Amino acid sequence: MTADLAMMPAHELVKLYKTRKASPVEATKAALARIDAFNGQLNAFQHLDPDTAMRQARASEKRWKKGGKRLSDIDGVPITIKDMVLTKGMPTRMGSLATDPDGPFNVDAPVAQRLREAGTVLLGKTTSPEYGWKGVTDSKLYGATHNPWKIGRTPGGSSGGGTAAEAVGMGNLAIGTDGAGSVRIPCSFSGIFGLKPTQARVPLWPVSAQGTLSHIGPMTRTVRDAAMMMNVIARPDPRDPYGRPDDAEDYLKGFDKGVKGLRIAYSPTLGFVERDKIDRDVAVAVEQAVKVFKTLGARIVEDSPDFMGMDPRKVLNAHWQSNVALLLNNFSPEKRELMDPGLVKAAEYGANLGQEAVVSAIHQRQTISAIMNQFMAKYDLLLTPTMPMTAFAVNENAAWGGDGVDIGWTPFTLTFNLTRQPAATIPCGLDREGMPIGLQIVSGHAKDALVLRAAAAYERVRPIPAPPMAHQI
Repeated sequence: MTADLAMMPAHELVKLYKTRKASPVEATKAALARIDAFNGQLNAFQHLDPDTAMRQARASEKRWKKGGKRLSDIDGVPITIKDMVLTKGMPTRMGSLATDPDGPFNVDAPVAQRLREAGTVLLGKTTSPEYGWKGVTDSKLYGATHNPWKIGRTPGGSSGGGTAAEAVGMGNLAIGTDGAGSVRIPCSFSGIFGLKPTQARVPLWPVSAQGTLSHIGPMTRTVRDAAMMMNVIARPDPRDPYGRPDDAEDYLKGFDKGVKGLRIAYSPTLGFVERDKIDRDVAVAVEQAVKVFKTLGARIVEDSPDFMGMDPRKVLNAHWQSNVALLLNNFSPEKRELMDPGLVKAAEYGANLGQEAVVSAIHQRQTISAIMNQFMAKYDLLLTPTMPMTAFAVNENAAWGGDGVDIGWTPFTLTFNLTRQPAATIPCGLDREGMPIGLQIVSGHAKDALVLRAAAAYERVRPIPAPPMAHQI
């Protein structure tokens, strides 16, 4: 039973809580057993606190036994939080040797606060590269995290620790952050569902080094679980100045309506990605996934936005590199010596960009956002590949032999950090080596619930598979 509880979707787990057929204590023990079994191979956690988790589980168990006294619909569900998110009583090291291991760690970011208020069981903090600077997960501080589908491959990043843990039941829910794809890249590479919400729908604080490029969202094994999480974490917090103070949307309302009659654009290249850069297996799997939407009654149109010669990759790089340069200004030369050489190099690029290049990128971002707003006015949804490739070897900073300083190998994800739109990824097949492929589902501003609804419709006919490792206990 414990193994089943560990891999059970949260929405099914809480049904067992309600009927007294399982308890938060049993579910937490199941998750901890999987951590003991798999974390040595995957290296997904930067901090574990089993004693606190068990205390939280016992408190939740008492609430469920009282009936009607639970704190939320995910009360008692084991969860993990990325290292980048401040969590009271647990270290937030940003994956960096340059941060103080002694804290103080005495405040919750809004997401951590909401999850605590909801009664979830926090197992620990998951690994991230230093300050989330790259789309893979390794650091001088914690080493490399591995992909649960194949040891020796990256789980993606920068939320790779969370996706590796989630895929094999080391937690039933996970939180990641996303500044250029850092939720969607690892969810695509690790074979789970992930949502980058509309910017500020889930409050973000402290201010990220990547400013308004940054988002925070759920990473789960089912779409319904992500919607349940959004009902907890997507609530206003005055610490995020971009949020809507009256945002009280129910992300499960209309969840099962499907996609019949929806007008959906399919863009295999997003209008600017070179076709020879997209793996054939990826292209084929995404095209087959689009056909599923057609069989579900959606009206599919192949169409792409016209960015008028602007390349979102270059625009994102200018924002990202200049932001990194500003971040590293806060560290002494001695501290920078401790940091990932790639991060330092990216900061050097950013420091040499010049005012004109940075301001130009800001204006181009606004133009690209306006173009996407007008494009999405014609459609309910947009479908693209999530990533042009599948997971590559650990300890490489980027695909295609890159050094990570150019984030352009993630073109489909980074575009929607610029535009701030909701974008999700859902597994849509495996490549010839058995590695997961992701389909990206995008909609207009604040239409996060529609993205979840569409993903759920696809999931009902193409359920998300678990990696073989998950069955080895």
